[in-house]
Amino acid sequence: MRNKIVMAFMILGMISCQNKDKNESKSIIKTIAEDTLSKTAAGTADVSDAPGKDDKAVELIRKQLNILLKKDLPAMTKEDRFFYYEAFDLNNDKKDEYFIGFSNPYFCGSGGCTGYILNNDGSLINKFTVTDFPIFVTTTSSDKFYDLIFETGGKFHLVKMKNGKYPSNPSVQEVWKGDVSKETTKVLDLQGKKLEKYSF
Repeated sequence: MRNKIVMAFMILGMISCQNKDKNESKSIIKTIAEDTLSKTAAGTADVSDAPGKDDKAVELIRKQLNILLKKDLPAMTKEDRFFYYEAFDLNNDKKDEYFIGFSNPYFCGSGGCTGYILNNDGSLINKFTVTDFPIFVTTTSSDKFYDLIFETGGKFHLVKMKNGKYPSNPSVQEVWKGDVSKETTKVLDLQGKKLEKYSF
């Protein structure tokens, strides 16, 4: 009888130890998860090893850049071969167009940078030069596409779609008088937003 009582206490002791270990394990996991969530929300989590966003748009843009820049590629360094992009539906057809920008010496000079606007299928709408980022999308439109405001040489210029193209050199377009309104949307805000950088 005594042996049975001792055995019962031993079994109860083992079960309580196992439960304690499980609870401690759950508690540690919960603490790590809560810490990661709070750091992510605060923007202090280390996400340097996190995989970058790699979607169909990125692959489409990569493919098109390799075609558009075919003659340039041999002269470009590895550091030159990256881009930023932002999607925006410029003509309200429920399909995004893509603004592509660069921020390295191959594409940028004292006058500004080169960039592209692509259709949703990857075809070229425009190549533009001598511009600073961001680009502003206004609420007005021409030829069913929103008008754009580019900054170049410290001045804002209004760029309107005409015959399926935006003018490629914003600096020779109409100077925008006054402030850029709050209703405009910034795209390719390379300094203000943390935009993902992609290689091509």
